[in-house]
Amino acid sequence: MFMLAVRSLRRRVAAFTATFLAAFLGAVLVMAFGSLSDTGAAEGVAETDRQTLSTMSTVVGGWSLVLVAFAVTSTLTLSVRQRATEMALLKCVGATPAQLRRMVLGEALLLALAGALVAIPAGALTGRALLALLKSTDQVADGVPFAYGPVALGAGIGVTVLGAAGAAFLTARRVARMRAVAALGSAADAGTGGGRLGKGRIILSALFLAGGVQLGVMAATAGPEGFDSMQFAGSADILFGIGLAGLAPMLVRGASAALARPVRRFGGASGYLAVLNLRQRTAQLAAALTPVILFVGIGVGTLWMQAIQNDTSAGAVPTTQEDAIETLNFVVTGMIVLFTCIMLINTLVAATTYRRREFGQQRLAGATRRQVLGMVVLEGAVLTVAGLVCGTIAALPTVLPFSYAKTDDWLPDPEYGIWLGTVAVAVTVTMAALVGTARRTLRTPAVEAVSVAS
Repeated sequence: MFMLAVRSLRRRVAAFTATFLAAFLGAVLVMAFGSLSDTGAAEGVAETDRQTLSTMSTVVGGWSLVLVAFAVTSTLTLSVRQRATEMALLKCVGATPAQLRRMVLGEALLLALAGALVAIPAGALTGRALLALLKSTDQVADGVPFAYGPVALGAGIGVTVLGAAGAAFLTARRVARMRAVAALGSAADAGTGGGRLGKGRIILSALFLAGGVQLGVMAATAGPEGFDSMQFAGSADILFGIGLAGLAPMLVRGASAALARPVRRFGGASGYLAVLNLRQRTAQLAAALTPVILFVGIGVGTLWMQAIQNDTSAGAVPTTQEDAIETLNFVVTGMIVLFTCIMLINTLVAATTYRRREFGQQRLAGATRRQVLGMVVLEGAVLTVAGLVCGTIAALPTVLPFSYAKTDDWLPDPEYGIWLGTVAVAVTVTMAALVGTARRTLRTPAVEAVSVAS
């Protein structure tokens, strides 16, 4: 089964690209922040510098680690779901559930390990850049040497490999436990259906939501002095966003029900196809909704929080110190938001490319290329609206408590520019990824698209 996993990777390079990129970029992010901990633990580093480096590595790097693990899990889950037919056929020719799990686990481990190993040089370069930023903003003394050691490598490789292995095991278990005929029948509609939420997923999502709320409460009660409220609030939107993303299948169903009538009314044949797909491909479309929620939630929450900090700290702290902290926050936030943005593109491209066979079948049934492309646009519009609403909600556990901590008022001044700017980027990236990939996929002749296995 391990050799089968190797052959599968060699023959399905495009299908595994999304998971490899998630592993690579995630490992770079985790290794970069982990290197700050290695740097602080080196001999000769002053205690104040050690505390600064440790705090940055633990707080920001810790939540980055959670985000990366979630991203790797999401992309790998999407990849395995899309291969349900292949696994069902293997069961029909005699593969046991244990063998299927070993095959998927072997693929995941190879991808994760390859991504993490390739990420080592990039992680070192990014870690050096972070340390240089801390020095330039006077957070760390100029003489502190850069170190890249066990924490960076252990965290980067460990979280990537363990996250991929856990996702592969849980995702493969569903098909592997089915009987051969039932598995083949289920796989015929791979990626379709209601995308029912299991009890474990609901409980885990509830824990993330509760964690986000708890961090918001801690931010609100931290008081206006110091930066404790910012540390707590800055992590609240990440946890709350992951909690909402875990409920993505339910959110897709809700958005589909709310927007079905206007989509059908104004979309014509494309609208009918879009509503049908939104209802029948909930699990697959939920994977595309997840990065939209995270991108909007983290982007709006952290940028708005910094705007509140700027308004309330005028004259309270030295200008140079405030500028340094603002620069640092923007860079760190930018790294995390950039990661979620890349994951957004990555997931949308992977999900849309897989639909080549579906698009071919629709065209053979009479749909034109324009109608199929219109269907993709309308689906993207529904997912974008749902992602914007849920992402904005995810930002509230950061914005509202931080506003209360700094101003004693739960409602901060509106920052329309921040929200509109984030929305513009989310809409542009989402629609560009969907439409661009769909156009490229539709270039394949319909008969060829249907005859070639996805």
